[in-house]
Amino acid sequence: MTLLIDHPDTDAHANPPGHPEQVARLPAIRAALADMALTRETAPPAAPEAVLRCHPQDFLDGLAAAAPTEGFVQLDPDTWLSPGTLRAAWLGAGAAVRAVDAVLGGAAPNAFCAMRPPGHHAERTTPMGFCYLGNVAIAAKHALAAHDLARVAVVDFDVHHGNGTQDLLWDEARTLFVSTHQSPLWPGTGAADETGTQDNVMNRPLPPGSDGALIRQVWEAEIAPRLDAFAPELVIVSAGFDAHADDPLAQLQWDTDDFAWLTDRICDLAARHADGRVVSCLEGGYDLPALAASAAAHVDVLRRRGDG
Repeated sequence: MTLLIDHPDTDAHANPPGHPEQVARLPAIRAALADMALTRETAPPAAPEAVLRCHPQDFLDGLAAAAPTEGFVQLDPDTWLSPGTLRAAWLGAGAAVRAVDAVLGGAAPNAFCAMRPPGHHAERTTPMGFCYLGNVAIAAKHALAAHDLARVAVVDFDVHHGNGTQDLLWDEARTLFVSTHQSPLWPGTGAADETGTQDNVMNRPLPPGSDGALIRQVWEAEIAPRLDAFAPELVIVSAGFDAHADDPLAQLQWDTDDFAWLTDRICDLAARHADGRVVSCLEGGYDLPALAASAAAHVDVLRRRGDG
């Protein structure tokens, strides 16, 4: 049965009023998943050694020193610390690591980490884009180090390029990072010629206004063949739902069925090469009804495929 990992303390991470990465995101997802048959666990905080594979100690110390006891501290135009932020960030990284352990240990066929803040914009020494720790990169490096895997794929379908994940995996030949994202759009990275030092990065920018027909074409013609050639032993997903047509931060025109279709194709890939093993981590998605519906469609496919 699909594993759902959550923690109530994620709701203690707050942003200033009007910020799109709002506390209400996870309650919306929880309500959408409430009646779904899933194994449910509470996230543990990440062990320091797992996080240190991606972020140096002085960076972590700097975040801790900046964290407020009340109110907000602004790190950049979009990224803020509140008193609950760092615990939530460490729980998000811990959820990703726990999901890897559960899926690779055979306790669950696949997993979804319903956690915030997101992580895929956090670079090695730079928090940005609502992100503090690189959850999926931490999970990928944990799978390599703790489970002795040889090949881990990270598939990022958030509408914004996962510049942090790319930065953290740039030199890691045992990973393949694949990102589809709108371009042009913040953060301005993710060009097709950004390929990693080991030819281990594949970026596929998508034009504003494009819809699900294009992502289906791109997946079948370009992305699936590249992933098949890599033959991952585990697939980790940065599951951002802000490519939805209703999302306020971007201009792609996907609908709920497109997220379900893409999840099914990711599960096909995992079935061919990784015994079906998929770990998915929530990233973006800022229209609450669209986020809830899309996340539910994503998890329902994981549940169906996991139940075999």
